[in-house]
Amino acid sequence: MSGLPQILMRRDLSCLPELCLPPGMVLKHFSDGMESYWNDIITVSFETPYDFDSFMRADKAFASPRVLFICIDNIPVATAAAWYVDRHGSDTGYVHMVGALPEYRGRKLGYLVSLAAMHKLKCEGFSKAVLQTDDFRLPAIKTYLDLGFVADLSVHDSMPGRWEAVLTAFRQ
Repeated sequence: MSGLPQILMRRDLSCLPELCLPPGMVLKHFSDGMESYWNDIITVSFETPYDFDSFMRADKAFASPRVLFICIDNIPVATAAAWYVDRHGSDTGYVHMVGALPEYRGRKLGYLVSLAAMHKLKCEGFSKAVLQTDDFRLPAIKTYLDLGFVADLSVHDSMPGRWEAVLTAFRQ
């Protein structure tokens, strides 16, 4: 799929489920000193090195409250950002850089931290949200569908066929 655009998904933010973290989990936003946690979570989630300062802090959308973490025992174990990208429009926020440490799989951290980012976007006045992901990230896509995101098939001619392949993979 080299050269093809990522999958784009959209969601209206008017009716979000309540964010209820299980006991032992706490939501925090970024503060100085948390860079290495973000680096570790995102590097392992995307299987490629990332650096918070050059990737997030350097972006014009950066604001500390926009970078969220779910912490267990005061240790950040999942992250997502409530971001803004001009090309999606002034009413649309962007759920960005979602990841969780693999040793915490099965706790719905991706769902919870993405939902927290969506609530943050809504609080900032956005009425819609988008996100981008790759076709092979089936667990992430399942999470986003569970959160009410829908496919935007208009992004590229290949999208209908690619989405059919994703949905077929879910049925197997």
